[in-house]
Amino acid sequence: MPDRQSLVSILFCCMGNICRSPTAEGVFRQKLILAGLARQVRVDSCGTHAYHVGEAPDRRSQKHALARGYDLSSQRARQVDVTDFEKFDLILAMDEQNLANLRRICPKAYLGRLRLMLDFSTQLPAGDVPDPYYGGDAGFEQVLDLIEEASDQLITYLRAEFGLQSSPP
Repeated sequence: MPDRQSLVSILFCCMGNICRSPTAEGVFRQKLILAGLARQVRVDSCGTHAYHVGEAPDRRSQKHALARGYDLSSQRARQVDVTDFEKFDLILAMDEQNLANLRRICPKAYLGRLRLMLDFSTQLPAGDVPDPYYGGDAGFEQVLDLIEEASDQLITYLRAEFGLQSSPP
């Protein structure tokens, strides 16, 4: 993992980078602020496909996230780049399909950086954060529930794995 003293970098990844991964980025960024770790952890998100490059997150993702205090409006979709595998210490896929897509393009030296977001969940077995794109409001709420819980556990992991300590905002 990183040999930098003060910065850990995490990349969240789904298919189009307009629903799940920008939600994870927004939720995790806010949780880092509340935990006093925002200066020590760099966060970004991407998609494995270029369907929505340059677009803002899905309006439904933004609406549901904002209702819980997470502002996603400044984010723009981008596709994963081969340089991301070197730049980021952890690359967290939202589901098995996108994890497989990442493994196909990831240089072998960085395969250990790839994991599923729900690997950090203590309430559910590791698995997929379901794609809410074709569903209703309940799907977007479920995504938020899963990501919030996994984010809390991810912060616990970062504190233990990298020795991160809270600092004033």
